[in-house]
Amino acid sequence: MFKKVLIAEDHEMTNISVQKTLKDLGVEDVKYVHYCDHALTWINNALRDKDPYDLIITDIEFEDDESPQQLKDGLSLIKAIKMVQPDIKVILFTAKDRTSKISDMFKLNEIDGMVRKARHDGRHLREALQIVYNNKTYQSPDVKKVIQERNSHEFTQFDLHIIRLLYEGISQKDMPLYLQQREVIPSSLSSIEKRLNIMKDVLNFTKNEQLVAHCKELGII
Repeated sequence: MFKKVLIAEDHEMTNISVQKTLKDLGVEDVKYVHYCDHALTWINNALRDKDPYDLIITDIEFEDDESPQQLKDGLSLIKAIKMVQPDIKVILFTAKDRTSKISDMFKLNEIDGMVRKARHDGRHLREALQIVYNNKTYQSPDVKKVIQERNSHEFTQFDLHIIRLLYEGISQKDMPLYLQQREVIPSSLSSIEKRLNIMKDVLNFTKNEQLVAHCKELGII
């Protein structure tokens, strides 16, 4: 099991819970910080002392307070840490939904595990620690399910016409005219709104901008 772990988490109760999980698994040296800047400083100091951390567990979102920070969130922290210690293991422990971004981070070997803060997160975190320690990647079941659903969604030609118009900056109310000019059927506003709602519901998005960004990442626009 890991010997030296740093936790970056600004919620005290979550911090205590993660520390307990690590201690239960026999991790000897556990430290925690509440700010991303402090986490990077501790990583640098450990490297300087030739006693580096094996793993960092970090949230994505950190609340702003009276202490100004250069690194605003966990994703920025991970990129900064990987610049100075590329081989450190990283587990995201978060309630935030950044599935498409997190998928890219797995592909780039920027993170090794992702656990969503949810009903069974204690068990999933223990699983993640054991699997990541054995040089494998881990996604908690709920995260994996969302990623699989998003990757498996089949876009119709009508969907792609709508998404391309959004990408071009065309508003929903103006889309029927553009679709009619391109001889696309159906072209009614109600049909457009229905397909947009279905796509966002399946992909768990709330905004059209998220849908466009996701399709751009997939390379379909």
